[in-house]
Order: sequence, then structure tokens, then C-alpha cells
Amino acid sequence: MHAEAFVVAGAPGAGKSTVAQLLLELLRPVPALLDKDTLYGPFVAATLRAAGRDPGEREGPWYDEHVKPFEYGALAATAAEIRRHGCPVLLSAPFTGQIHNADQWAGFYEALGGGTVELIWVRSDEATLRERITARGHARDTGKLQRWESFLAGVRIGSVPPVPHHVIDTRIGAPALSTQIQDLATVLAVQPLPEAL
Repeated sequence: MHAEAFVVAGAPGAGKSTVAQLLLELLRPVPALLDKDTLYGPFVAATLRAAGRDPGEREGPWYDEHVKPFEYGALAATAAEIRRHGCPVLLSAPFTGQIHNADQWAGFYEALGGGTVELIWVRSDEATLRERITARGHARDTGKLQRWESFLAGVRIGSVPPVPHHVIDTRIGAPALSTQIQDLATVLAVQPLPEAL
């Protein structure tokens, strides 16, 4: 039986890492955190260098064909393996394709191992994304800022996922994040797994 999985998804710069950290402080048992950038960031940077690509490229046809399927495929396989051993996981990544297409979400759900998979969509908007992405100053964000309109279209900013999900709103002026997270943690309360007989 697979342990629970929590998928924190949303546009780059929306605040997924903050949401994930706050959830990890409240959920029991504490899920294993699988952050796409932590796991694959250096590997992706090396792949882009080897292919002579822009170091800030994280979207677009080439990236979608040569990098993204392997990032997300490995992320799902790792999560499924951990869950099979009874440990819940919390995945943090944009998951743009998966959360905005019911068929893709169904496939991703199966790749994660099925069972209880809770999607948490981190809602944002253009003003909030630009402010956060500019402030954090990551090299991987240069391509986003240079091709801003294309980036916004690619992450489907403002498009609500057509699959079941919970919402955390990080837009400027939204309710306090701590209150939203506390309410969500109450809904997502994880019970300890029964001891093996």
C-alpha cells in the first residue's frame, strides 16, 4: 500500500518552496521532500551547457522534448519508490502540463503509484511572479524575464487546473499564507501508518 503523496504545483516564482516548507512543518508524519530544482537543477544546467543552450532556458519546444520528460519521469518514479516503503512524499515543481490536462494528470497519478495523491495548486498572477522572480535573482530565471510574455503563456498563469485540487493563493493582497496553510493542513491531516503485523 502506497503512502500519501502531496503535489505542490504552480508557476515558477509563485511561492511553491515556501508553501512546501510550511506544510512540512505541520504534516505528520513528515513527508519526504522531493523538490525538482534541488534534485535536477545542476544536472539540467550541465545538460544545457553540453547542448549549447541558453543557461536560463527552462521552457520551450527543445526543453520540453529533451529535458522535461526525464525530469518529471524520474521525479514520479522516485516518489513511487519511496511511497511503496510507507513514507509519504511531498513533490514541488511547476507540473504545468500535468495539472492543466486531465489525461496527463491521470498518467502522472499512475506513475506516482496511485492511492492518495493530493494536488495543491499555488495560485499567482503576473505582478506577483515578476516581483518574486526578479527579487530572487536566479540564473535559471534569465530566460523567463527575457521572454516574459512567452513565459506567462507557457505557465498558463491564471488558468485554473481542471483536475481536483486545493488552492493556496500567494497573490499580492491574498489572505495570510500562514492561515491558508493551517487550514489546508487540517484538511490534509495525515494519520500514522499502522504498524506491520
